[in-house]
Amino acid sequence: MSRRFVSEEIKPVLSTIDSARMAIGEPGLAREFQWCERTIRIAEVLRTWRETGPCHHGSGEMYVRKHWFEVRTAEEQIMRIYFERQPRKGSHKATQRWFLFSVESEAGGIE
Repeated sequence: MSRRFVSEEIKPVLSTIDSARMAIGEPGLAREFQWCERTIRIAEVLRTWRETGPCHHGSGEMYVRKHWFEVRTAEEQIMRIYFERQPRKGSHKATQRWFLFSVESEAGGIE
């Protein structure tokens, strides 16, 4: 297997979002995302985890910063994607919160 670091924005296909996760305070994971003019179809969620960080205002509390998902795609690739709880500083679009972190494939490529 070969893993490639990507770190690029992906856009969820809104009609495929699993809204059940939202009831427990998690982002609604879409079953399809748009990336580089192609559609990524999620076949299976392999694991999930959260990244936390301290309060930015000094209260000492910890907050969830990112929700991570390791998924298998319909094309048999393993992708790590994450959702940022807060939009990035300087971002003019609050909707830019989903990112593709890495892609793993047996063939070594992603095309």
